[in-house]
Amino acid sequence: MRQFDSIEGLRDWLSGSPQNTPETAYEAKLDVTDIAGLGDMLEEAGKYASLELSGVTEIPKEAFYNRMTGGNPYLAGVTIGNSVTGIGIDAFAGCKSLASVTIGNSVTVIGEGGFRGCKSLTGITIPDSVTSIEYNAFGSCGSLTGVAIPDSVTSIGGDAFHHCRSLASITIGNSVASIGERAFEYCKSLTVITIPNSVTSIGEKAFDQCTGLADVTLPDSLTRIEQFTFRKCNRLAAITVPARVGHIGKSAFADCARLKTVTFLGALDSGGLDEHAFRGLGDLRGKHLAGGAGAYFTVKPGKTAEWAKL
Repeated sequence: MRQFDSIEGLRDWLSGSPQNTPETAYEAKLDVTDIAGLGDMLEEAGKYASLELSGVTEIPKEAFYNRMTGGNPYLAGVTIGNSVTGIGIDAFAGCKSLASVTIGNSVTVIGEGGFRGCKSLTGITIPDSVTSIEYNAFGSCGSLTGVAIPDSVTSIGGDAFHHCRSLASITIGNSVASIGERAFEYCKSLTVITIPNSVTSIGEKAFDQCTGLADVTLPDSLTRIEQFTFRKCNRLAAITVPARVGHIGKSAFADCARLKTVTFLGALDSGGLDEHAFRGLGDLRGKHLAGGAGAYFTVKPGKTAEWAKL
């Protein structure tokens, strides 16, 4: 790996190197305190590079994002050194060739849109220094297959992983208190989710149209299930609603075509259970309002389902 102490030195080396591909990206370590202009330089050089960044304390807003082109196509990999404490808004947004990312263990915030639209990114390790994953941080990373969110993280922002269509595995750490709106919307490959007891708030549409989601564990700490949270989770066959839940919003479980067993550990009243909460699932709402807490089952799920209390 070549080492450089200036962006100009890296530019001269890349410009004089033969044309390459993302798979044969040039590896370089850049030790500077300011990376302003680095993204533009990569585009001008027109060569694919995998960079290790050290010396800088923050990856600034739109560091590798070009609003005209929608993202830097030449960054193939990045190692963010331990000097870095924050990743700014849209820092790596739209870097379509970015397949490898290593985040140093001093980063505390992954900023809004930090890696959104990095369609070649298949995996990411989030260090236990990170406390917040901001809005749309990894949205539309279509090749991302798995993420482990460490116990240090306290909030997952809205749209944080939305449209990550290949995301099949997600582990949520035990300090997360809130999951934002649409955080995992359209994650069609996600099959299992366990939400820890630290979580008290799950935003609207958080798991909307996760069509592969078959197994959901909700925490005892949960008090509300917002509208559209699990709409069209077509493989979901059973769900247990925790005792503290006093509100289930509009279309929260609408059109979950295979849902056959719903267990209410507490009883909701007509004010807390929206009239369309179980839209497309027969007479479940009415049966629960009449029967209270307990398990309800239907032989034939769907719009004409007839539910009975077990």
